[in-house]
Amino acid sequence: MKLLVSDANIFIDMAVAGIIRLMFQLQAEIAVPDILYEEELRHHHPDLPGYGLRILHIQEAYMQEAYRMGGEYHAAGHNDLLALSLAKQESCPLLSGDAALRKAAVCENIEVKGTLWLMAELLDNGLITVEWAEEAYAVMKREGRRLPWGEVKKQLLKYKN
Repeated sequence: MKLLVSDANIFIDMAVAGIIRLMFQLQAEIAVPDILYEEELRHHHPDLPGYGLRILHIQEAYMQEAYRMGGEYHAAGHNDLLALSLAKQESCPLLSGDAALRKAAVCENIEVKGTLWLMAELLDNGLITVEWAEEAYAVMKREGRRLPWGEVKKQLLKYKN
């Protein structure tokens, strides 16, 4: 089973849409850095480990890597860079919807996937219907989530046809 490291942004999108549990039914393990979990997720999403979230420790060399990247990618938050460092440590893709973090991941040669990819995976695996995806996206939009709405529309049209 492949590993994906996520930032907090993805969990917010999925929670807003009411489909956070479903992402753990994919054929992938999802992990976050322990610090990110403690500081950003534990309070609002204490149920994530029960769904299957892995909480991983970042090795010292990769903690230093996060600090190095902080000097380079000023727009990305510290915990976001910890997620990027963990993806580097584990040699796996990063799940993120944060534009600054996505840009940093590309610069660091880390594959990055986002909410649209995750929704496509849920659709492809029959975990949600197109109608359910439409409603989930509508809720995300209403709640002010920042997604490439033109791409969302294209994705939905593709799955309808």
